[in-house]
Amino acid sequence: MSPEYACARCRTPFLNSRPLGENGLCRLCAAGATAFDAAWSCGAYDGTLRQLVHLYKYGRMMPLARLFGRAMSRAYPRDQMFDFLVPVPVHWRRRFTRGFDQSLLLARELSRHTAIPVLCALRRTRHTGAQAGLTRRQRRDNVRGCFAVPHPEAVQGRRLLLIDDVLTTGATVNAAAAALKRHGAAYVGVFTLARADRRPVSGEFFSLPDSSREVSVQ
Repeated sequence: MSPEYACARCRTPFLNSRPLGENGLCRLCAAGATAFDAAWSCGAYDGTLRQLVHLYKYGRMMPLARLFGRAMSRAYPRDQMFDFLVPVPVHWRRRFTRGFDQSLLLARELSRHTAIPVLCALRRTRHTGAQAGLTRRQRRDNVRGCFAVPHPEAVQGRRLLLIDDVLTTGATVNAAAAALKRHGAAYVGVFTLARADRRPVSGEFFSLPDSSREVSVQ
């Protein structure tokens, strides 16, 4: 996903450069409100990719994780080095009703392609309401303090890559990154399958494979 104007850290896309400061950071990142160090995504949460994500999460189409894993392996930031892939966990109640943890499956599939081990370093301490329909501030309040790190020694001094399905405002991954940083993680990146683009016009960044091609990420 490569918008013409985006924050150098959180990769939030903008219509023009006015929201970005001299260092290319948005106001939230410049103010130190962003706990993670960088963010990457395969494509825009739109069109085909949006439909597939909905089938995956709500239609329980778990085999799509393999398709997504191949796409993420192609978009993976290979100029970076990470010790572990850390899935952003769902609460056990949501995992029970949904039947699986979508981020854990994505992390396992990406691990197959990158050989980076998966570390389940985070635990949800409470069941939070759905983020959909909330403002940015409400989203941050909803997930603030909802992650715990049961084994801090496993993340101390490590470079970690958080794995999640969709990044919208970044509130959830920010709360997860903050928990990891509090327990000594040296660097926390974020890698999601899709990124919600709130600009008036968003393109399609994902296409289904035909019989002779794998997933193409443009």
